[in-house]
Amino acid sequence: MIPVSVELTFAAILLALWLLQRSRIASLAERPRMAGALIFTLPVILRLVLLVRYPVPSPAVSDDFAQLLSADTLLHLRLANPVHPMHRFFETFFTLQEPAYAAMFPLGQGIILALGKLLTGTFWGGVAISSGLLAAGCYWMLRGWVAARWALLGGVLTGIQFGPLCEWMNSFWGGNVAAFAGCLVFGALPRCKTNPSRKNALILGAGLALHLITRPYESIFLFASAGIYLAASRCKPWFAVGPVGAALVLILFQNHAVTGQWTKLPLQLSQEQYGVPSTFTFFTPPEPKRELTREQELAVEIQKQRHPTEESPSFYFQRLAYRFRYLRFYFLAPVYLAIPFFLPSLRKPRYFWAFGTIGLFILGSNFYPYFYPQYIAAVTCLFVLLAVRGLENMYHWSAQGALWVSHLTMAHFLFWFGALLFASTPALDALKPFATWHVINMGDPESRIAVRKEMEAQPGKQLVFVRYFPMHTFREWVHNSADIDRQKVIWARDLGGENTSLRNYYPDRKAWLLEPDARPPRLRPLD
Repeated sequence: MIPVSVELTFAAILLALWLLQRSRIASLAERPRMAGALIFTLPVILRLVLLVRYPVPSPAVSDDFAQLLSADTLLHLRLANPVHPMHRFFETFFTLQEPAYAAMFPLGQGIILALGKLLTGTFWGGVAISSGLLAAGCYWMLRGWVAARWALLGGVLTGIQFGPLCEWMNSFWGGNVAAFAGCLVFGALPRCKTNPSRKNALILGAGLALHLITRPYESIFLFASAGIYLAASRCKPWFAVGPVGAALVLILFQNHAVTGQWTKLPLQLSQEQYGVPSTFTFFTPPEPKRELTREQELAVEIQKQRHPTEESPSFYFQRLAYRFRYLRFYFLAPVYLAIPFFLPSLRKPRYFWAFGTIGLFILGSNFYPYFYPQYIAAVTCLFVLLAVRGLENMYHWSAQGALWVSHLTMAHFLFWFGALLFASTPALDALKPFATWHVINMGDPESRIAVRKEMEAQPGKQLVFVRYFPMHTFREWVHNSADIDRQKVIWARDLGGENTSLRNYYPDRKAWLLEPDARPPRLRPLD
């Protein structure tokens, strides 16, 4: 039974969204600080309402665990951790063991997760904060491009599209941080043109810097796009150099702490040692130089199968055509109706540049063997701009048509939000074939939460040996914090007869054997 307070909260959300569609939108649009604050809270409150049925997301994939390790390392006031003497038992995906124990990822996502832990007591608090920042940042960005009321609508669309039902808010592997960085860049550029102040230049630099420490490769396209805009507008915001320089220094120090070399990225060292992640399609797949676990070997083989044997224009465009379907991630379905109305705006140079920037990111990311929406997260606000500008053009052609599409978009979101909040499990199962691209932690299908709770409930310290079945790959269970020896539950790989050495290393811990691939997972104490 859903508590009455949740029903009242949901009713209040319905009322708030309705008011945003009616006369109050004009007065709120003229109060940008209040509007920004409300838009910031929108995705956060919506997800908190869903906690009654869908608890705080639980990390499940290797990307999640690696980002959490990065955050925990930062909370220990260091960029990398010492090598553990028993590190063979702790081998896992996307985590380096030598010459330092650290995640292979840049620091951007780890920083926001660490901030969330400091402010809210949970790492997921950082995810929620970044989601609010994206919504508010997109609203601020749009105010530099469109009229205030259309910017407000765009902020609301961002809050519901990339908020409570989005995988970026229901996982730990990122997306919001790079998207927020894009908001800062694409919002500061037109402001630098009309008002070349120190403040706008610093905001531009902060956006470029944040993206640089989050998605280094895609930063090439972001810097190129910003450079084209600034060259065309003859604007020279020199104060942007400061934040970018600070980001480069941070990258150098992370490189040195993790790899021992100032110019080698942790990701590059992971490719050398583990063959993961794969290289660009125009390079040959990396051959690992380190002894791999069976699961790591399978992952490398799977990557090789996705990597073309020889890149060619034909393969490139086939891959590009296939990936266009993923652009649905950036739009609620009813907004598709407004997209054609954006096309007349291409006659204006700045909208043509924005559209070209989206194309640049799509074409550049197509050199990856894989694609995930966070790869081009920096242009999220440009996708929203495309939708909002399309609605604005539609409004000039048919006001009723634009309002109808806006109402339909809100109704589309509220239908799925309400279904997830109130519908029974059989009803949700029946709706699955028609579901949009929302991702939320429904239940505990792998029993991860149950196993963790059981271990946490045990008295004293625990040591869990994880034994996988054949063909197990990325669904990792071996994950540990920055200070392995101090955590209550240590997760280790089952190495058969060698397990005795780790049990002797931790004589004060009770040992367990976990077989996560069994259904249900089997967990039993070791004598």
